[in-house]
Amino acid sequence: MPRPQWRVWVWTAATVALVLVAVVLWRSSDAAATSSRTASPGAVPAGTPAGEVSQAWSVRGAAPVTAVAAHRVLVGSAHGVRALDPVTAAEVWHYSRANANVCGLTVVNDLAVAVYRTADRCNEVVALRAATGVRAWTRNLNLRPDATLVSTDRIVLAISPTGLLTLDPVGDNVRWRYRPPAGCLLLDAAAGRSGVALLQRCGSTASAQLRLLDGFAGTTHWSRDVAAPSGTTPRLVDADQLIGVQVGPELRLLSGTDGAPLRTLPVPASGRATEEAAGSTALVLIGKKLTALEDTTARTRWEVPAVGLPAPPEPSAGTLTPPIVVVPDPGGFTRRNLDTGAEVGSSAVPGLPAGGTAWPAGATIDYRLPDRVLAYR
Repeated sequence: MPRPQWRVWVWTAATVALVLVAVVLWRSSDAAATSSRTASPGAVPAGTPAGEVSQAWSVRGAAPVTAVAAHRVLVGSAHGVRALDPVTAAEVWHYSRANANVCGLTVVNDLAVAVYRTADRCNEVVALRAATGVRAWTRNLNLRPDATLVSTDRIVLAISPTGLLTLDPVGDNVRWRYRPPAGCLLLDAAAGRSGVALLQRCGSTASAQLRLLDGFAGTTHWSRDVAAPSGTTPRLVDADQLIGVQVGPELRLLSGTDGAPLRTLPVPASGRATEEAAGSTALVLIGKKLTALEDTTARTRWEVPAVGLPAPPEPSAGTLTPPIVVVPDPGGFTRRNLDTGAEVGSSAVPGLPAGGTAWPAGATIDYRLPDRVLAYR
């Protein structure tokens, strides 16, 4: 038998080398490190919570966020996000990257927007449809590793000590960036219906400047000085139509239109005020009291005992007359008329943890805490 020509040996060796290189490249690639599963959209859960409910399941989020959107419970992790059925907690879709860590995750416009760190900066962004887990878009972005994400309708805001960046969650483009002037320190920022509000301190003064920027153009609508006692740092609570700034033992409420001060509410020592917009109502939780305020005048509509916040009614619930919110309170969950605060039903839960947000899902109530979601039915 004739021996193979030397060219055959060369081609064979080259082919084997190419296969080995391809295998190595594949194993180190983003595609190999990505695990993704999609699903069909979920249906609106049916039913009404019973008069007495108990914990049905609990899921802990390892990192950035837990949220409810598009009839899914979204749970963040160190490497991605997964979506659960709000009634059964069964996983319906997930997206994870074994070779990258999640820097930030936020949910807006039925999209889960996650920023990944692949080196020393947060440089890759992916948007997933909350209902199905299908990827909507990806893009590169250059953020600091300590950046945090918050969002409001059609705006994703990245906050870092050196500045702000806004991203269009639907179209994936960067809208604008903001850097504090020389000699100024960025203290806090928030995104809401009024735009993007920021607090910055310039020079050695104890006072801070509150500035409202247009969420889409980045232009300044107005600015106000915020007097603060020495040793205190003002904190932005909300940037919706009623802008809240906590300064020590008080919550100052300002008009989102022009920054005019409207009202001040006392905050207990070491307390932390939280605020949520629901239609034309601002829901403010201070201590164990929930106050519903008219969002342009800060006039009180109603007050009730509470240990957490209700989630705003879903947009599809706008046809309900009146809209109903689920208030976590010392006795469990109470369904209330958003306009008047009148009770329309309740579900007893002994020892409900404080500090969560209640989301109705048919006969189930999903209670979102900072690090986990509890379901009651």
